[in-house]
Amino acid sequence: MESNPDKPEMAHEHPPHHDHQNHHAHMAADFRKRFWIALALTLPILVLSPLLQTLVGLRDTFRFSGDLYVLFGLSTAVFFYGGWPFLKGLVEELKAKQPGMMTLVAVAITTAYTYSSAVVFGLTGKVFFWELATLVDVMLLGHWIEMKSVMGASKALEALAKLMPSDAHKLMPDGSVKDVPLSELAVDDQVLIKPGEKIPADGVIVDGESAVNEAMLTGESTPVTKKTDDKVIGGAINGEGSLTIAVKGTGKDSFLSQVIDLVKQAQESKSKTQDLANTAAMWLTIIALSGGAITFFIWLGVMGKELSFAIERAVTVMVITCPHALGLAVPLVVAVSTALAASNGLLIRNRPAFERARKVQAIIFDKTGTLTEGRFGVTDTLLFSDEINEDTLHQFAASVEANSEHPIAKAIADSTENKFPIEDFKGIAGKGAEARVEGKEVKVVSPGYLSEQNIAMDDPRVEELEAQGKTVVFVLIDGQLKGAIALADIIRPESKQAIAALKAMGIQCMMLTGDNKQVAQWVSDQVGLDEYFAEVLPQDKAAKVKEVQSRGVLVAMTGDGVNDAPALAQADLGIAIGAGSDVAVETADIILVRSNPLDVVALLKLSKATYSKMIQNLVWATGYNAFAIPLAGGALYAWGVILSPALGAALMAASTVIVAINARLLRISRDSDTTAAMPVGKKGGDPKQQIEKRAYDLYEQHGHQKGHEKQDWLQAEREIQKDSTQK
Repeated sequence: MESNPDKPEMAHEHPPHHDHQNHHAHMAADFRKRFWIALALTLPILVLSPLLQTLVGLRDTFRFSGDLYVLFGLSTAVFFYGGWPFLKGLVEELKAKQPGMMTLVAVAITTAYTYSSAVVFGLTGKVFFWELATLVDVMLLGHWIEMKSVMGASKALEALAKLMPSDAHKLMPDGSVKDVPLSELAVDDQVLIKPGEKIPADGVIVDGESAVNEAMLTGESTPVTKKTDDKVIGGAINGEGSLTIAVKGTGKDSFLSQVIDLVKQAQESKSKTQDLANTAAMWLTIIALSGGAITFFIWLGVMGKELSFAIERAVTVMVITCPHALGLAVPLVVAVSTALAASNGLLIRNRPAFERARKVQAIIFDKTGTLTEGRFGVTDTLLFSDEINEDTLHQFAASVEANSEHPIAKAIADSTENKFPIEDFKGIAGKGAEARVEGKEVKVVSPGYLSEQNIAMDDPRVEELEAQGKTVVFVLIDGQLKGAIALADIIRPESKQAIAALKAMGIQCMMLTGDNKQVAQWVSDQVGLDEYFAEVLPQDKAAKVKEVQSRGVLVAMTGDGVNDAPALAQADLGIAIGAGSDVAVETADIILVRSNPLDVVALLKLSKATYSKMIQNLVWATGYNAFAIPLAGGALYAWGVILSPALGAALMAASTVIVAINARLLRISRDSDTTAAMPVGKKGGDPKQQIEKRAYDLYEQHGHQKGHEKQDWLQAEREIQKDSTQK
C-alpha cells in the first residue's frame, strides 16, 4: 500500500471511528441527563401518590386541593421528557417492521400514562403514575449503563490515537532537522526519533538501534530490539537509542489506522450468534404483547377484577418480557472480545469466521515465516579434532564469512559476536571463502570443495544432517579439516509449544511447504506435527487445503506469503501472520500482529471463551422470563404474591446489568514465559505495577513534549492494557 503525498493525513485521525465513539458518548450523556431529571421529578410523584401515602400512613399529611393535577403534571413531564427515547424508538421500530424492546417499553408507559390520566379526569380507578415514573427511571438508567459499556469496549483504541505525537523531526535535504506536523510527512521522508519518543509513522530503520515498546499495538509487553532494515510501527515507543527511519505508511495507510478501522468493522459486522438473539427478541416481543393482552382479558373478563388491576397486570407482563438484556447479550460480547483481541495483537476482520474458530478441527501451517523464522541459522556444530572447541570454530568461521553477503555466510557470521580481524579475504567461486585469521589460513567451504580437493569425509553425522535437509559447510584451518557447521531455516522457539497446546485441544496440526521432504520431515519431527505436505507448488496450496477439508473437518490455514493467499481464502478460517505480505493479510479472516504461532492458541481460546459468554448471556436474557412472566401475570396472586410494574422493571434492568457485567468479565490471559493464552483466572505477577512503572519511565524520558502530563501517560497505559491483563 502506498500513501498519496498530495493528500497527506495525520496518522492519528480516524473520523469514522471518532464519529462512532462520539455518537455513543452523546447518547450516554443524553440518557444520563434524562435519568437525573426524571429521577428528580419522581421524588415528588412518590410523595403525592395516594397508594404510597396510604402504605406509609401519611394519607392526610400530603393531601391538598388539586394534588392529583400536580401529580398529573409532574408525571406528564416524566412521560414525555424521560420517556421520549422509547416513544421515538417505538415509531422507528414500527417503521422498520421490527418491533422490539423500544416497542414494549413505549406501549407499557403509554398504557400506564393514558389510563392514569383518564382516572385523574374522572374515570373510576387507581392511578399508578409512580409505577410509570419509576419504570422510566429504571429504563433510562439501564440504557445509560448500556451506552457506557459499549463506549468502554473501545477505549483502548481511542488511547492509541490520542497519544500519537503531534509532530515529527523531519530530516531535511541540507542535513538539518525540522519539526513538522504529521500531516506533512510523505512516503520515503526520513525522520529522527529521539530516545523515549513516540514513533510518528510506520517506517523502516535506516540508521540506529534501539528497543521499541509495541505493547499497545501488539500486546507484546517486552520491548523489541530494532536495528537497521527492521520495520517500526507508528505509535510504538522508542527506547534508549536514537533512530532514523524512512517513512513507509502515513494516514490511512498506517498500521495504527488500519487496526482501528479493522476493529471498527469487526465491532459493526453482523455476528451469526446475533441472528439467534434477534430471532429471540422478536418472539419475546410477540409473547409480551400477546401475554399482556391475554393477561388483561383473563383478569378483567374471566376473573372479574377491576379495570385498574387488569391494566396493571398487563403492563407488568409487557415490562418483564422486555428484551433489553437480550439486545445486549451478543453486541456487548462482540465489542469486548474485538477490543480485547486487538489489544493482544489479534485483529478480527471477519466475525462469523472468528466464531467458527472454536470449532476448528485441523490447522495447516505454512512453514517458512510461520513455523520457522524464514532465515538461515546455525543448528548444529560438528568437531573433527580435539584441538579446537565449538566457540573457537565459530569465531574462525564467522570472521571469514563476515565479509560475504551470501545468506549462509551471513547466518554463520551472526552466530557469534566475537570475531577476529582478518587479512587477505577472497571468495572461492561457488565453493566458499577464505582468509588469514590470527595467522592461520581459514577456509569455509561446501562439500563440493572437499570432493574437488579429494579431502575425505565419511562421518555419519554429516550424512544424518544432510538427510534432514540441512546445509552443511566445512571449516579448514591450515589445510586441516577441523569441523562442520549445519544450517537450516530456524524454527521459531514458540512453534513446538504452540503445536503441543493445539494437540492438547484435540486439533490436528499439519504443515504445507514448497521445501523438499527431508526439510519438511525434520521440521515436522522438531515441532511434533501430525502430518506434512512437502514440495507443494504455490498454485497447489489451496488444493491441499481442500483435500483436508474433504475429510470432513473444519480447517484453519496460517500463512504469511503472497503464495498463501489462495489457501487462506479456501480455508474455513484464514489466519495471516501480520509480518507477512499485504496480500495474505487482505485475504485472511484473522491477522496475528506478532509472528508468533502461540497466538493461534490464544485466538482459538478467545473464540471459545467469546462464544461461551454469548451463550451465557442469551440463556440468562431469555431464561428468567420462564418464571418472571407467570409471576408478572399474577399466577401467585392467590398466595398474596404480586409483582408491580416497577419491580418488574427492576428485575429486567437487573438482568441487563448482569449481562453487561458478564460480557466485561471476558478475559484472555498470557503466560509470562510463553505468551500463550491461559485459562481464565490464572494470574501471574502484578500488571498494575508494570504499567505504572512503564508509564512513569516514558514520562521521564520525554516529559518535554507539549501537553503531556505524568498522569496522561499513566491513564493511557492503563486504558491500553486493561483489556489484556488479569484484574
